[in-house]
Amino acid sequence: MYEFKDYWKKSTVKFRKRVKIKKGSLDIAPLIDVVFLLLIFFMLTSSFISQPGIPVNLPKALTGKLLKEKRVVLTITKDNVYYIDNNLVEKSKLKDKLKKLAEKDQSICIRGDEAVTLGKLAEVWDLCRETGISKTNIAIAPKK
Repeated sequence: MYEFKDYWKKSTVKFRKRVKIKKGSLDIAPLIDVVFLLLIFFMLTSSFISQPGIPVNLPKALTGKLLKEKRVVLTITKDNVYYIDNNLVEKSKLKDKLKKLAEKDQSICIRGDEAVTLGKLAEVWDLCRETGISKTNIAIAPKK
């Protein structure tokens, strides 16, 4: 019977070392040039990427936590213009849109500009409650 272990013992091949290491120098100037070009490229392209959206200056607060679940965003600009998920909504149709969201059991996040009065924010909050949306939050910017 021929065993696997015997096969390896009989067929060992010996190689001679013919590799000689020569000392040399590596010119790293072209490597540094390439790295700097890549750095400049990524810095320039990253500064041109902008986030599309509605310009709103959020009020700043120390307290607040990050919400991880998906929410519908209702934005109120300083000119009292309403947007639901970046889509313009007229004030007369806002209640109907909120009723449709309440039927889908959606939660809402209100993004109000700093210039929006507390009365306007409370009015929208009450409208959300009136239509049946129970999960309502207000977006803030963290205070630095």
